[in-house]
Amino acid sequence: MTDPDDGPPEGDAAVVTKTRPKTQKPPLYKVLLLNDDYTPMEFVVHVLERFFGMTHAQSFEIMLVVHKRGVAVVGVFSHEIAETKVAQVMDFARRHQHPLQCTMEKEE
Repeated sequence: MTDPDDGPPEGDAAVVTKTRPKTQKPPLYKVLLLNDDYTPMEFVVHVLERFFGMTHAQSFEIMLVVHKRGVAVVGVFSHEIAETKVAQVMDFARRHQHPLQCTMEKEE
């Protein structure tokens, strides 16, 4: 009689291999701030600090890029997070009566 704790008898050992399907990473989305002629620069800096966790210095640099180039990427996120950030920024700007625009686009 064999002890069940001994495992399978010699010669009966089977090799089990499991293959996992490769999962694709979800696409990422860039969140963009667009320049306008009316939103104060300090408001843009405040938005970057509040919603994107940037330091004052980082926020100021990005704000200048938006001001000079007309647009800047302020973060790259999953679809849901990017969508939420855009909605938060747009709502905050509207509540403060600024025409600041924030959009998102799929990263390539």
